[in-house]
This record gives sequence, C-alpha cells and structure tokens, in this order.
Amino acid sequence: MKKFHLTMPWRVTLLVTGFVAGIAFVAVTGSSLHRDVQVTMGTHRSRALLDQFSAAFEEAAAKVNPSVVTIYSEQVTKIKNPFADQDPFGGMFGDNFFKRFFNMPREQEQTVHALGSGVIISKDGYILTNNHVVDHATKLTVTLETDSKKKYTAKVIGSDPQSDIAVIKIDADDLPAASLANSDSVHIGQWVIAVGNPFGLMHTVTAGIISAKGRSSVGITDYEDFIQTDASINPGNSGGALADLDGNVVGINTAIESNTGSNAGVGFAIPINMAKSIMEELVNNGKVTRGYLGIYLQDIDDNLAKALKLKTTEGALVSQVEPNTPAKKAGVKQGDIITAFNGTKIDDSETLRNLVAENEPGTDTKLTVLRNGNEKTLSVKLGERPSNLSLAANSSSEESTTKNLGLTVQNLTADLADQLGYKGDHGVVITDVTAGSAAEDAGLRKNDLIEQVNQKDMDNVDEFENSVKDLKNGDVAAFLVRRGQNTFYTAIQLNE
Repeated sequence: MKKFHLTMPWRVTLLVTGFVAGIAFVAVTGSSLHRDVQVTMGTHRSRALLDQFSAAFEEAAAKVNPSVVTIYSEQVTKIKNPFADQDPFGGMFGDNFFKRFFNMPREQEQTVHALGSGVIISKDGYILTNNHVVDHATKLTVTLETDSKKKYTAKVIGSDPQSDIAVIKIDADDLPAASLANSDSVHIGQWVIAVGNPFGLMHTVTAGIISAKGRSSVGITDYEDFIQTDASINPGNSGGALADLDGNVVGINTAIESNTGSNAGVGFAIPINMAKSIMEELVNNGKVTRGYLGIYLQDIDDNLAKALKLKTTEGALVSQVEPNTPAKKAGVKQGDIITAFNGTKIDDSETLRNLVAENEPGTDTKLTVLRNGNEKTLSVKLGERPSNLSLAANSSSEESTTKNLGLTVQNLTADLADQLGYKGDHGVVITDVTAGSAAEDAGLRKNDLIEQVNQKDMDNVDEFENSVKDLKNGDVAAFLVRRGQNTFYTAIQLNE
C-alpha cells in the first residue's frame, strides 16, 4: 500500500490556508478602500479647484460690472416719404394735385434708437466708449448698473473716428470708476471677461481668452492694434469692458468678425493703453493730434522681397513721398524701406503708422532706412497729421503688348496725361490686362501708369520692353505703379 507523506498536519494546513486567504481579502479590501479614499480626496481637490476658478470669474465680474454703463442714443434722420410720389387718383386731377392738396413732403424725419455700452473712468462722470456708439447722436442717455431706473443725460466731450474712441460725461459724483490694467502686459491664452449690453440684455458677462494681440489691417479703423478674443461679443457690447480675472479693464470692446452679425468667436477690443492715451487728449484738448511723416507705406510680401532683392519681408516700404512734408524735407525717398523708428524695430507698415501717430507733432525722431542695400539714419521732425487724410510726357502713341506678362502698354501722351491725371509724370500707361495673367494676379489695371521696373525709371515703351524682355518664367519684377493720386509697388511674377 502506498503511503502519502504530508508535510504538515491537515488542520495546520487549513489554518495556514485560511490565514493567507484572510490576508489576501484584507489586502484587496484595503486596496479598494484606499482607492475609494483617493478618488474621494481627488474629487474634493478637483471640486475645490473648480470652486476657486469659478470664484475668480465671480469676483472679476463683481468688480468691473458696476463700472459698465448702458448708453441709449437717439439720432434724427430723414427718410424718403414712400407716398410722396404716389397719386391715388391716377393723375385724374393733374400730376401734382395730390401733393399740393395734401401738402405731402418728400422727406420725413425719423428718430432712430440704438444701444451701446461704456466704461466709467472717473468718479465725476467721464465715460469711455466707442465713437460709433455716439456718432451723430442728437441725444445720449446713460443708466448705471447700480440704479438702472435713474437716467442721466450725457454730452460728448470728444471723439476720434480714426481710432473709434469717444469720451462722454454725465453730471454725477462718487461713481464706481473702473480699474485700468496695463494692456501691454496681457498675454495670449489669458482668461478674460467681456461685459456689456448685447441685444439689450443689460450687464451680460461672457468669458473667453485673449486669442491674439496687435491685430491690424482688420479694416475697422485707421489706427488698429486690436486685442482679439473669443469671449462672446455681440451688437450692444460696443464700448463695454474687456477685463482680466482681477477685474481690471484691459480693452474696450469694439467689433466682431462675423458673417451673421452675431458672435463667431472672433471679437476685437481696443487696448486700454491706447484708449487711455486718446481719452486724455480728448478730455484735455477736445481732439487728438498725431505725428505725421507725409508718406504712403505698404507691406513687403515674398514676391516683392524677391523682386527688390531683399533678405527679409520686414520693414515698411515707402511707395510715395508727398511734397512739402516732414519726410520729404528729411530726405526720405520713394523705394526706401524703413526698418526702425527711434530704435524700435519695424515689422510692417501698420507698426510704423501707429508709432508715428503716438508721437506729438514737433517731436524729433530718427528713421533707419534701407536704400539700395545700404542702411541710413535720417532725422525727422514730425508734423501734424491733417484731419482730412483717410490715409514730362512723350508725345508718341507707340503701343506694345507683352504676352508673357499679360498686359498692353503705350507711351504717356499729353492727351492721356490730361485725361488720366498724370500731367508732369513719366511712365507707360496700361491699356489692357489679360484675364488670368501675371499682370492681373499682381493687381494691375487698365489706365495704371508704370513708372519704374526694378527701380529703373520708365519714360517710353522701348525702355519698358528692354526692362522686361529678358524675364523668364518664374522671375519676379518690381513695378512702381501710379493709380490716380496714389503710388504703390507691386511684384509681378511670370507664369511658369
């Protein structure tokens, strides 16, 4: 009979087995309890963080909201009377009988009501807003967040359409003036809130981030340096506050980019530093004065840089210098590339335009220019920007068609110069541009005057032909073009 040798008695085996199983149970149970405790603690921590995050928005809104006002504007306009030219009697009593008998006016006055926002900037009633909120208004009424039933009549202290800033004032004391931040210190990705009165919904607060800084060439105003935000901005928000999470105003909400007229996540605010500077001039002087050079500027794209043999697209290209202006007197020339203003690097034409405008007329400044590959420094005493600014002919009639460019040109005759306003100028006149050609791609039009090719003056068709005859597919040429009273550079690339 076979014998089985047990290493330990069965009772001991069962006891050990049960003890091990118990430890395993406790371990598993303890681990599960530990995880539950961790999850609970993590949930509490997450909730605490969310509560702190929410509290930051709540505190910011509570701080800035009382400083944002509602602006009601009334404007009286004249509209055509739709019944003025109608005769219900069909001319039975003569053409003018109905109008004479009923004394029907051709125009009627109509009062148009609009709604906007503003930011209180002083305890004694000065309010910052947009020019387009108060422009042409015959009556302005302001209500406060603290007492929406009380209405104040406001007067315009000054406005600046070129930046879309205006300052109005109400007769009141001890108002909740906003705290203004340093808008130069804001950064992309920073949380902000927008406060205003969209669609008549008073004191609406929306949240988002700063999407971009220094937005220009948007086409809203003459001087643009916008803060872009995705905080919801809608009609009625204009003139309201864009504030950081400390409740300090970083910008004045101005416009939205939208195909529908409602929020599309792309809103623009004027930086408060810029608005504050303009506000101070409007309060102190009733108007804004800006520095003035007297030049037309344009940006440099890759094609133009290639055509002008430039290493970079940075700088502002001078396309035209007006006579008897500070720039002309300082020796600035057409074709110069301005790379610095008072030591500040110039990336594009908008940068230079804003820097010049920020300086007082009469300020002595230094321009660093690149001319024919050489760097020069010019001293310029700025003039005052005029308020109305928005910003020898050959007698032959020889004509030439340049097929690889897609344009036809002819010499500038005396008759053409008189007709097109080019008297005293030189160059060749474009008489036709082929659809889909390199010339059309470069933006050239019929009646444009080509004054230079690759910075060489053009006096007749022969010179023009000699300048372009050796151009091959893929080559780029720089044209100096006059159109009406404006002169500009354009790069034309031959189609490959």
